[in-house]
Amino acid sequence: MSRVSTVYLLTCAAIGVAGGVLLWGITGLSTFLFAVAPFVSVALAGFWLLPAVVGLRLLQRPAAGLLVGLISGLVVFPYLATNLWWAFFAELPFLLVIYRFWGTWLHYAGAAVVGILYPILAAVSFDLWSMGIGAQIGFFALTIASCLAGTWIGILVADRLRDAGVARLARRRPRPAA
Repeated sequence: MSRVSTVYLLTCAAIGVAGGVLLWGITGLSTFLFAVAPFVSVALAGFWLLPAVVGLRLLQRPAAGLLVGLISGLVVFPYLATNLWWAFFAELPFLLVIYRFWGTWLHYAGAAVVGILYPILAAVSFDLWSMGIGAQIGFFALTIASCLAGTWIGILVADRLRDAGVARLARRRPRPAA
């Protein structure tokens, strides 16, 4: 028998679909901003972390962030790989501690890592290295702040959902078959 319950899968699906719908709007706004003010578009980067953070914080189960990222990526299908990429960094700190700890600081550690890495990997798209040092520092600071803010919102949403009783059934481990 599977060790993953239907309630867990449905909870991940609900978070993923809601996150995907949110990301449709954010993607449109980000695309518009990239065309008119590329620097400002990175202020929205943290929203791509939000669905995975909600899933991980609420369910506290291995791969919950990646599963939510996969589902939200299927909702915004052209951006499936992008969603999985962002979800990976939300999941990474928990993977590194072998899912033994679920401290809040681990969510922020993942956000900080991706907040530093994203500008480096997207530097060509934004022509970052041709900017002055002050603009580069501002770009990194804006990206990191956005990722930390997106993570904070994800933690807030997950905590409110937990207070409402959403995670009670989804976090229970299924009993082994007799």
